[in-house]
Amino acid sequence: MNRRTFLGAAGTTITAPFVAGCTGSATRTITLDWAYYNPVSLVIREHGWLEEAFEADDVEVEWLLSLGSNEANEYSQSGEAEFASTAGIAALMARSNGVPIRTPYIYSKPEWTALVAKSDTGIESVADLGGTSVAATRGTDPYFFLLQALEEAGLSEDDAEVVHLQHPEGQSALVQGDVDAWAGLDPHMAELELEHDVDLFFRRPGFNTYGFLNVLEGFLEDHPEDVERVLETYERGRTWAIDNPEATAGILAAESELSGPVAERVFVDRTDLSNPVPGEEHRNLLTDLAPILQREGMVDEAVDLETSIDELIDAETAQPVIE
Repeated sequence: MNRRTFLGAAGTTITAPFVAGCTGSATRTITLDWAYYNPVSLVIREHGWLEEAFEADDVEVEWLLSLGSNEANEYSQSGEAEFASTAGIAALMARSNGVPIRTPYIYSKPEWTALVAKSDTGIESVADLGGTSVAATRGTDPYFFLLQALEEAGLSEDDAEVVHLQHPEGQSALVQGDVDAWAGLDPHMAELELEHDVDLFFRRPGFNTYGFLNVLEGFLEDHPEDVERVLETYERGRTWAIDNPEATAGILAAESELSGPVAERVFVDRTDLSNPVPGEEHRNLLTDLAPILQREGMVDEAVDLETSIDELIDAETAQPVIE
């Protein structure tokens, strides 16, 4: 947990070592994020498949660690990364706020968030959160999950003290008793579930908004062949992960320094890689959730969210590479 806390502070500067054929003479660099919540990125990075895909070209591959959708969106907004991994609602928030991203690929359909509390706190339902403190990472799926849960229970963010912490720090705050509850994110949430006395007191898979792989629109327009190669590599990683679930869980365990059972709970039990093509199910989910963004002041009231959804969802680019 200490290592991941450190990474939370340094996540915007850490890069992985360059692997195949990467030298100072490369004419350009393609930068992608990797994330514990994106198991396909871990598989690709572990095997060096993207470096292999660009080995014949004068292209350098660089990896940046994202500890949450908020960091991934920062990479896109600043132009630090051409590809970044977020939850669906976080991608829509970024697009609606002028970040020029498109989503050509769905890297997972996860149940990666739930509301978590220590078993001895007496918190057994969302209604019990009134007057409590809840850790959450603003701008990420767990935060929006919390807002949806509160709304369904007839509460709002004003009824609880939402403490904005990055995901690993939220995990630590709950364990240390600094907050009463936590809007959790796997794999940190699964670690608490299996190794600490906590309850996932509210679960709702339909409140999770998929894993979106986003690409900068300008890069998609200027380098379509590179985008296709990245998506081909993601397909290689996705199909390998489906065929090798235990090995994939092992990679997740090694990268995140979690136990094998925790990694298996995350990947084997709560991650679906079956449909990588963005489509109507993703449009419909974002349409249902979009009003939250304006109600919470996270996008301007004048923004046409339906247009933002149309601009974000790209159902065509990945079609040629899907197996």
